[in-house]
Amino acid sequence: MYPGLSDLINDFFGTHFSVSFPPTFGTLVAISFLLAAWTLKIELKRKEKLGLIFPEKQTMLIGQPASAMDLISNGIFGFILGFKLVYIFAESNQFFSDPPGILLSTKGNFPGAIAGAALFVYLKYREKNKEKLPEPKIQEITVSPFQRVPEFTMAAAFGGLLGAKIFHIFEYWSDFMADPVGMFFSGSGLTMYGGLIVGAIATIWYGKKHGVPMLQLSDAAAPGLMLAYGTGRIGCQLAGDGDWGIINMAPKPGWMSFLPDWFWSFKYPHNVISEGVQIPGCEGRHCFELMHGVYPTPLYESIACILLFFLLWWMRKKTSIPGMIFSFYLLFNGIERFLIESIRVNSKYHVAGIEFTQAQLISLLLIVTGLAGIFILRSRRKLKSDF
Repeated sequence: MYPGLSDLINDFFGTHFSVSFPPTFGTLVAISFLLAAWTLKIELKRKEKLGLIFPEKQTMLIGQPASAMDLISNGIFGFILGFKLVYIFAESNQFFSDPPGILLSTKGNFPGAIAGAALFVYLKYREKNKEKLPEPKIQEITVSPFQRVPEFTMAAAFGGLLGAKIFHIFEYWSDFMADPVGMFFSGSGLTMYGGLIVGAIATIWYGKKHGVPMLQLSDAAAPGLMLAYGTGRIGCQLAGDGDWGIINMAPKPGWMSFLPDWFWSFKYPHNVISEGVQIPGCEGRHCFELMHGVYPTPLYESIACILLFFLLWWMRKKTSIPGMIFSFYLLFNGIERFLIESIRVNSKYHVAGIEFTQAQLISLLLIVTGLAGIFILRSRRKLKSDF
């Protein structure tokens, strides 16, 4: 596996980078957010041209000096940035050995934090001072929904990461109770559905705040969400972050003979969480592989979700019913995840003799919600056409 992209480059090009950086999983997650933002922007532009969504007129006061809130918010941002960056430079070996763990930990440099806060407060003060007018005035501007894609992305990112961490904590509650701070600030341990639910709530809230209809926004975001999940799972597969399947000792089926063996069963050597047994002759931090081959479920999910993205991308121009594409997204997503859970390692719940995972329960809810949405939306359209 490739904990860092430098490991991938070493393997492909014969280079000899000594550190694993940047982290493969984190890089793929970042790429996934960018892809989701790109497809969302395309769709919002298309929907605005069709007259389905509209720009928002805003008034803003220009020419004012920096307010206390401007300086405080910039100071907080500079404090956090200085707190982490100076620590990373001072403890580079520790950072390169575990980038996510350092970034999400409480470790930092306080003198760097104070310097960062002072610098960003000064920069904001100078910026506002240059724009200051003798008499501040009100100006009206028009903002199209697609111009808010960076804000939508930030809302989805912060809400998604928070939701993914919270749902993971609920899924592994006993581990959390044993080490609450360590688990919350750990760079690993994220639950996809938690990220999807909380990220979606944050994005819809922001869209509603700026006059973007919920159903139109949901439809515009749906294909990109499927694509982002597929590319994110590529990161899981390349890094070996623990989202693999159950042990697979069965022989590879004949119809898969043209594919490499790791497509059917894989031990995830050099996985990023150092799970398994020591690899003979290997030295360093990522020198473990699983004792037995397992189903490479992240690979299967990547293929399935990228194909489903193309299906949704094709479907988006075939229906004019608001909410329909998002309903199909919920249906497809729920079916895909429910099926993969049957061969995936996960914490299980036991209720009334029934064994299930958190993801299977949420998957069933998504399937039911998606089917209900399709039925209700079609029924409403048919009812309107009858009058």
